[in-house]
Amino acid sequence: MSVTQLDHVAVATPDLDTGSAPYLALGLHPEGPDEDVDSQGVRVRAFVVGETLIELLMPTRPDSPIAAYLDKRGPGLHHTAYRVTDLDAEMTRLRGEGARFLADAPTPGRAGTRVAFLHPKWGAGTLIELVEHPRDPDWV
Repeated sequence: MSVTQLDHVAVATPDLDTGSAPYLALGLHPEGPDEDVDSQGVRVRAFVVGETLIELLMPTRPDSPIAAYLDKRGPGLHHTAYRVTDLDAEMTRLRGEGARFLADAPTPGRAGTRVAFLHPKWGAGTLIELVEHPRDPDWV
């Protein structure tokens, strides 16, 4: 298995500033500028906690999956993400275990990553994201 660690916890929010308030109160600070991820229709603000991130996700268009999530469930925990060393190999392996993905192929993620989401029905009701980072040894 190529899962190496928890990569991030994602929280859906209609507004990044409002969504940031509890994390700022905890003494956390954004790790850099907000980033638009066009493939997902979101703007992301990330907070570093140790070697893990908390990512706030705000929709940038009405047809984004996060906009639909907020309409149905409101703000809150959206998914957990796990870092993998080889996303293509992990997708092939998991398909052999009967896993279902939301898309047939990886999509671009934040900060040069490649991502794939497992269907929540396969993930015991939890949306799981697999994340492959660029081959940079200094990446958090």
